[in-house]
This record gives sequence, structure tokens and C-alpha cells, in this order.
Amino acid sequence: MNMIPFQPEFRPALPVVFGSKDYHEFRSILEEMDRILIESGLEDNFIIRHLDSCQELSNKPRLQSVGVIKQALRCCILLAITGESFRKLSLRIADSTLFQWFTGMAQVDGIRSVSKSTLERYEKEFSSEEIGVLIHDLNRAVSDERIAKELLLRETRLHLNRIFADTTCVKANIHFPVDWVLLRDAVRTLILAIELIRSYGIKHRISEPAVFLRKMNKLCIEMTHIRKKPDAPKKRKQVLRRMKKLTTIVQKHAKNYHHALETNWQNAGISEAKARVILDRIEGILSQLPQAIKQAHERIIGSRRVKNSEKILSLYESEIHVMVRGKSGAEVEFGNPLYLAEQEDGLIVDWNFSNEKPTGDNKLTEESISRISAEYGKPESYATDRGFDSPDNRIDLEELGIINAICPRSVLLFKEKLKDELFCSLQKRRGATEPRIGIFKNAYLGTPLRSKGFKNRRTRIEWCILAHNLWKIATMAAESRKEQKHHAEKAA
Repeated sequence: MNMIPFQPEFRPALPVVFGSKDYHEFRSILEEMDRILIESGLEDNFIIRHLDSCQELSNKPRLQSVGVIKQALRCCILLAITGESFRKLSLRIADSTLFQWFTGMAQVDGIRSVSKSTLERYEKEFSSEEIGVLIHDLNRAVSDERIAKELLLRETRLHLNRIFADTTCVKANIHFPVDWVLLRDAVRTLILAIELIRSYGIKHRISEPAVFLRKMNKLCIEMTHIRKKPDAPKKRKQVLRRMKKLTTIVQKHAKNYHHALETNWQNAGISEAKARVILDRIEGILSQLPQAIKQAHERIIGSRRVKNSEKILSLYESEIHVMVRGKSGAEVEFGNPLYLAEQEDGLIVDWNFSNEKPTGDNKLTEESISRISAEYGKPESYATDRGFDSPDNRIDLEELGIINAICPRSVLLFKEKLKDELFCSLQKRRGATEPRIGIFKNAYLGTPLRSKGFKNRRTRIEWCILAHNLWKIATMAAESRKEQKHHAEKAA
């Protein structure tokens, strides 16, 4: 275990709390998580790797203190466990003695809490590679016989040789992509940017900006209620033409204000970074607006379908896709595909969050086996649903000597497989993988995932995988400690 020259702060003891069984269970798990992070050396190694990576890139680390990096790590774990927003978690940390103790903010002379902006900066500070290494280190620690006894407080280690996998869709935080609503989004964003520019004293000839928003909102209400009328198609076309006319006017004003800000930001007392943010916001909308107008025209006036590859689903999230799921209540979803593979105790050992166009599940197997073998060694078995079955996968698994527990598409082959007791037991265990994904999405990621931008969504997913695995391991340790205490009391 690597040691770092860091003098830990003295943490006041947690208060004695009577009653509230749920609180005591939650507290015991957080205490086990704290012990695991410290005793395994995972926390120290993570800090060392982060500082080394900053030196290799000749970057000055934004988190200067070792104590602050440690605090950032634990705050990110709390974000994933609680599922709270940055603002709400900031309030809870300032108010909760338990959270202050876990993050190291409770000190003898007072509480040094963090703001919502600091929490957001903490989450985005570390690369996905750093978080991934930490996840794999944690999994390897509990699969080592010697270390597992110290961390899990039991004799047996966790085995990582039986893999159960499935895929899901991580929904983007967008409204349903109705074509004409994109025009409303564009007008709203451009008008708000114009009002912000005007607040700094940079003005150009324009009517009251709020008037454009009111006009667009009225058109949206009118468009919504027209669908119930007999001549709905004709009137929808009329309303869309008025929307397009209003959008074009706002577009011209936005271009004028973009030019005005670009040439006069220094005289207005705006920092270059802030001016760049406003300019990029306007440019991002203006660059997509012609295509959004054309898309609405094709769908409503032209009554023609637009290919999914050519659609704009959101003006703010470009790296999302239409995913045809074919499930009850989710025939079509808008987001990105997520592949998860767990071992038999529920620890997530492999994942893949992609911004590419969704492919068949059967094309994910080879890469997943390769990643798992590189991190933990060749698995013993691989079990998934029938979506992963293909002739190539059957041949690959047979050549690698891995037990093929993929549910076959062929009815005849499936009947043959049912005669194999091991296949049946692995498929029975695989039934728990779908609930695992449901728990991961609902309890950790949130519905929908609030992070914006593909990079930030991927980072949040990896923090949630770390927190999920850490919570599972801490729960096992807490149960073992409870059993040991019970046996000791019984023996006494």
C-alpha cells in the first residue's frame, strides 16, 4: 500500500443516536465504506495517481491539497449514493453530522461545508480513466483471499469468474422531441441570451425581448389544442408558418447581438470567459436552427418522415440517439446505450456507455470478454439474454474455453440447452441482472440522468458504478460484523 505525506484531520466522534433503525443501518454502511477506503489503501492510491497524472500532463492540479482530493472523492460517492442534486446535497452536508464526518468536513473548530458549485467541480475534476481504475482496484481487492478477510470480515472472497450481462438505455434529460417544440426552445434560449447581453449595457434595436417569448408561448398553446379540432392538419400548418416567421425574426436579432457582444465585450466590463460562454450558447442554437426549421416543415407541412440519423432530438444534447426498445411503456427511448456486466454477488465488473449509434447486443460480447480478461483474467462463464446470441459469439466462447450460457435464439437449440443443469442455473441467476440494472438506473443514476453532455453523463455513470460496488461490499461487511457481534453476545 502506498503512503502519502498527509496528516489527517481529527474527526469528532459521531453522536449517540437512539432509535431510528433506518438511520443506524445507513450509518453502519457509511462507517464500513470509510473503513474500506482507508484500510484497503484505495483512497491513498487514488490520490497519488491523480497527482501523478497532473504532473505527467504538466498541469497544475486544481485540487491543491491532498485533503481536498480526499474530500472530493467522498463527496462524489455521496452524490451517487443519495441521488441528490448538487444544491440539495450541499444543504444536507451542511446539516448532517454523519455526512460531515464521512467527508471530513467536521473538525474541532467548526464545519467547513461546500457549495453546490464546488460539488459540481468535484464531480468533473477526475477523468473516467481514473474512476475506472478505482472501480477495478476495489473489485480486485475483494477477490483477493487475504484482503477480502479484512474488508468483508468473512472467510470467503468474492469470485469474479461468472459474468452476467445486459444492456439498457440511459435516457437523456430532454422533453419528448416534438418538432415544433424545437423552435420554442431556440427562441427561448436566444431571447434569454439577448436579455443577458442587454443587462451589461450592450444594446441593439429590438422590441422588448419578453414580447417574443410571450408570442411563442401563445403559438405553442394554440398548436397543442388544435389537434382536437376536425381540421387540425390545416390549422397546424398555419400555426407552424407563424412560428417559423417569429423564429426567423428572433434569429436575426440574435445575430446582431452576437456581433455586438463579440466587438464590445471589453467595454462592457464582461470577462472574456463569460463572453465566450454567451457567444457559444448563441452559436450553438443558430447553427442548428435551419435544420430544426426544415425538420418541422418536413413533418408538419410536407407530411414527410425524417430519418432518425437526420433528426435533431435536442438543441442542447447532440450525442443522443433514438433507441427502439419495444418494451411496455418504452417502445422508443431517447438517450445512449449502456452495457453492464456483473458477477454472481452483484458487483459490476464491466461497462460500456457509448455515444455511437446503437448496435446489436451480440456485437458487445467480444469486447466485453476482452476487457474482463485483461482486468481479472478469463471468466469461467458468460450468461446473457437471447439478444446476445449469434454464431460468431458461440464460436468465440468455445475457442476461449468459456461456458456459453447465452440464451439461444433457436427454439431447437434452446430445448437442447435446457438439458444442461449448469446452463439452467446460470440462466436462473441471470434473471437477477435485469433488476440490478433497474436498481442502478433508478436508485443511483436517477430518472432521468440530470448530467448534461455525454462526457459528464459518462463520468456520473462511473461514479455511480463505484458507489454501487462500494455500497454492496460495505453492506456485506456490516452484515458480517452484525453476525459476529450476535455470536459473541450469544457465547457470553
